Amino acid sequence: MICYPWLILAALFSPALASAWPIDGYPDTGIRRLEEQRLIAAGEIKGSGQPPGGRWPTASVDIRLLDRPDMKLPAVDEALSGQVLELLDENADRYGIAVLDLTDPNEPAYAEYRGDHRQNVGSVGKILAALGFFQTLADTYPGDIGSREKLLRNTIVTADRFSHWDHHTIRLFDVESRALVRRPMEDGDTGNLWEYLDWTLSVSSNAAAAMTMRDAMLLRHFGVDYPIPDAEITPFINGLSGSERTRLFQQTFWAPVTANGMSLDQIRQGSFFTREGKNLVAGGGLSYATARSLMQFILQMEKGQLVDEWSSRALKRLLYMTERRIRYASSPALRNAALYFKSGSLYSCQPEEGFKCGKYKGNKRNYMNSFAIVEEDVGDVRLHYMVTLISNVLRENSAVAHQTLGTRIHQLIKKRHGLK
Repeated sequence: MICYPWLILAALFSPALASAWPIDGYPDTGIRRLEEQRLIAAGEIKGSGQPPGGRWPTASVDIRLLDRPDMKLPAVDEALSGQVLELLDENADRYGIAVLDLTDPNEPAYAEYRGDHRQNVGSVGKILAALGFFQTLADTYPGDIGSREKLLRNTIVTADRFSHWDHHTIRLFDVESRALVRRPMEDGDTGNLWEYLDWTLSVSSNAAAAMTMRDAMLLRHFGVDYPIPDAEITPFINGLSGSERTRLFQQTFWAPVTANGMSLDQIRQGSFFTREGKNLVAGGGLSYATARSLMQFILQMEKGQLVDEWSSRALKRLLYMTERRIRYASSPALRNAALYFKSGSLYSCQPEEGFKCGKYKGNKRNYMNSFAIVEEDVGDVRLHYMVTLISNVLRENSAVAHQTLGTRIHQLIKKRHGLK
């Protein structure tokens, strides 16, 4: 890992609030794909742009409950829960769902069905990788936001064996030539820490997540002496015993869960996201979450209490959708809404007469998981609600099922507030 002078210059001349991951965020963060999206929106280059809800300026993308630090999940609203349950039809018992409507923050409404049902949430667990990173960063530089921002902007990470292997593609945009390459991560690919976090959350790159987790562990171990030279990373990892690697993993990714008021019995990331990462570091347990625990995560973030206010804001902005919308987020009803989103799936098939296995249509396992915050101005009303959704409906296209639920839940929330 090295520091690039151009990033130092960007840091010196960027605005004081260096936490921008909407499409105007490149000068502050160095996330190159954001500059591509800005140029598309400005009509300067061709490409697929963002829907209206993906073009909010930085100042509009923020945490919303700073003035309600004591808010807890409300008691379950039976009427709203009944309405949500009707949307699940005959497959209700294959779902776990939680909906928190904060459109009127003085009268929040919470719906839940099988909220404590626990399953592997796949790539949704990358929010815990990000939590571990931000907690470690805050522990290393308590109260020193400037040092955190400098580290994120100026530290360049080079993809290595931890990134092996991943089919998810990342955007590699050359700001000077305006050329875009989209492909899976390869050894030697470089980006700053902001960019690796963005690749982890925006396109769900397993390779980027593994590199982010590697560096979170390095930061946890070396503290203010991080980053260390690239040439020293492999010898350091190889010099740790298996139990020492597991202990460092759990200090980095499990301890922050309990430190932020959540239970490891309900939400946990138990491993790296790549095969080689898992070979190198045994996390020591299973990965899982519940709809309720994911909702608690969101609520802590919105209150500015996930690590601290700065970290909560940073994570929410990283979750703001300025990439291609998929699954739940692809609902046409959400086109004008700002979405903060993470999704994850795991499916598998077994021989069955008359059944053809397909993507997101497993007959043995068909996990689909979605985590969304929705914000939209409709007339004089600012809709603001959260949905956490896990499912295991066999044989059906779960991506389409979640998209459909995205539409139906949005219609339900609008109806609650007298909107068409």
